[in-house]
Amino acid sequence: MAVIERVPSVTFKTRVRDDSVDGPNPYRWEDKTTEDIFGGKKVVVFSLPGAFTPTCSSNHLPRYEELYDEFKAQGVDEIICISVNDAFVMFQWGRHIGNEKIFLLPDGNGEFTRKMGMLVDKSNLGFGMRSWRYSMLVDDCKIEKIFVEPDFGDLCPTDPFEVSDADTMLAYLKGVEPGGVSKPVLDFVG
Repeated sequence: MAVIERVPSVTFKTRVRDDSVDGPNPYRWEDKTTEDIFGGKKVVVFSLPGAFTPTCSSNHLPRYEELYDEFKAQGVDEIICISVNDAFVMFQWGRHIGNEKIFLLPDGNGEFTRKMGMLVDKSNLGFGMRSWRYSMLVDDCKIEKIFVEPDFGDLCPTDPFEVSDADTMLAYLKGVEPGGVSKPVLDFVG
C-alpha cells in the first residue's frame, strides 16, 4: 500500500442530469477531473468494495448520509463515496437505497483507486479488482488524514469495517476519540 500526500490526478467519467436531453434518461456524460472535485474544497471521501454489497448498503453509505449535517457543521464541503463501479451502477445503487446527500463517484476503470494504492484483487469473492475500504479527509487536493481498514491485501477472506466508518471520521473532525474522549493537542513521548 503506497502512502501519498495528494489525491491522484485522474479524469472521472460521470453522468449528470440534463433536462435538455429528451427521453426517459435525461442524463449526459461529463468528465470531472480531480481538480474539479477536490480543488479548493474540504472533502470527506470513503471508498468501498462495491455498490449493492451488504456492509456498503446497510451501514457505510447510510451512516454518512445520516451524519451529513454534522459533517457540514465541521466545515466539510462535500462527502464523496467512491467505488470501482461504473456510473450507471452507482446511480442505480444510490436510487435504490435513497441516497440524497452523498456524491457517488464512479471509478469505473479503477484508475483513481489504483493510483491511491488501494486497488486489491477480490477475485476470491468473484469481484475482480476492487477498492480496499478506507476513508480520508482531503483539503484542496491534499490528503490530511486517511483511515485504512486492517488486513490490507489481495484475496482477503474478510471485509474489515472498523475505521472507515462515518463515526470515526466525524470524531476525528471534532478532535475526539470514538467513544467521546477528547484527543490531546500534542502527544509527547517521554
